[in-house]
Amino acid sequence: MTDDELITAFTQALWLEENLAENSRSAYRRDLERTARELSGKPATDETRALASADGAALNRLLGQRLAEGAAPRSIGRMRSAIRRFYAWAGREGHIQPNPASDLPAPRLPRALPADMDEAQVESLLTAPDAGTPLGLRDRAMLETLYATGLRVSELVGLTLTEINLNHGVARVSGKGGRERLVPIGDEAIAWLSRYISGARPHLLARRQSSAVFVTERGAAMTRQAFWYRIKHHARSAGLRQLPSPHTLRHAFATHLLNHGADLRALQMLLGHADLSTTQIYTHVATARLQALHAEHHPRG
Repeated sequence: MTDDELITAFTQALWLEENLAENSRSAYRRDLERTARELSGKPATDETRALASADGAALNRLLGQRLAEGAAPRSIGRMRSAIRRFYAWAGREGHIQPNPASDLPAPRLPRALPADMDEAQVESLLTAPDAGTPLGLRDRAMLETLYATGLRVSELVGLTLTEINLNHGVARVSGKGGRERLVPIGDEAIAWLSRYISGARPHLLARRQSSAVFVTERGAAMTRQAFWYRIKHHARSAGLRQLPSPHTLRHAFATHLLNHGADLRALQMLLGHADLSTTQIYTHVATARLQALHAEHHPRG
């Protein structure tokens, strides 16, 4: 099989066998296409077979070259993961043997603390949209829901009307790997969602049909990119110097819960993390915040 055929078969297997999200599959494809291109000197086409002929030394040199070019360790780590998973799959399927990626060294990844927003900054952002307009009311409902639930932005824009129950105050969310979880919404977010769904949403749809909770002026489901743009717009209106992303509000949700005494295991369930170690980084964020407050306000800080 050619490089292109192998990459296509691998990404299809990720969907069929692991139900991996489209964004993750696309990232794997990009990394593998770049690997094939750099190994062979040309794009992965019907002719190239660089992936099948690569050895461990060549793959190691490729990752080392990316590091020398200034690529972030996390980016290199993602490419290494794509390469290792690809060759493990290719070996199981009998396409490539032996596995040239079995001994690829892992780059040292620094522990990156998520960007922080304090509660006053979050409040400024949440109240920035003009709720007297359909778009402003939609944006206020989206921001309130994101901060109240800690959803990933893909989970937020992917919500459908059948997945939220405002009477019971919960959302049924399909997260990474197709794992479902129930997430409480909270009274404030419920109030804004109710106003949006009964008023602004029908106005935006203008008799068009959509199952999505959050829609655009054209009646289509809201996209991640469009919501990111709206957040930056409202952050500027709120006078925030650092422009937050949707993920920043997810971080704020987690950090503020911990600061107010939430249990780490409960937070893991709310965030939809498969591994508790992923959630534990928020303990470092909360500690860093407490240390900053101590240094600022304690007489001997």
